[in-house]
Amino acid sequence: MLFMILAHDKADSLDVRMANRPAHLSYLEGAGDRIKLAGPILSPGEDPKPVGSMIVIDAASEGAVQLFADNDPYASAGLFEKVEIKPWKAAVGAWVPA
Repeated sequence: MLFMILAHDKADSLDVRMANRPAHLSYLEGAGDRIKLAGPILSPGEDPKPVGSMIVIDAASEGAVQLFADNDPYASAGLFEKVEIKPWKAAVGAWVPA
C-alpha cells in the first residue's frame, strides 16, 4: 500500500536540513524501489527554500511507515516540527502504473 509522508520543518532550520541532507538522501536510497516519489516542499516566492519533505512510500502498514519516518536522519536531527502519514493512492499521471 502507498503512504504519503508530509514532514514540515521547524522555523529557521535550513542549516539543520542542509547539514543532514547527504545522510537523508542515503537513507532514502537505501529503501530502494519502496520509495515511489520524494522531494522537498518549497516556500513560495521568488527564492524558494526547502520547508519540508514529501515522500510516497510503499509499505505493509502505517506502523512500518512511522518507523521509517522516525529513523530518517532529518527526524533524528530534530528538523521536523510536524510529520503526517496518510494512506495514498495514485490515480492519474504518466508515472502511474496501468
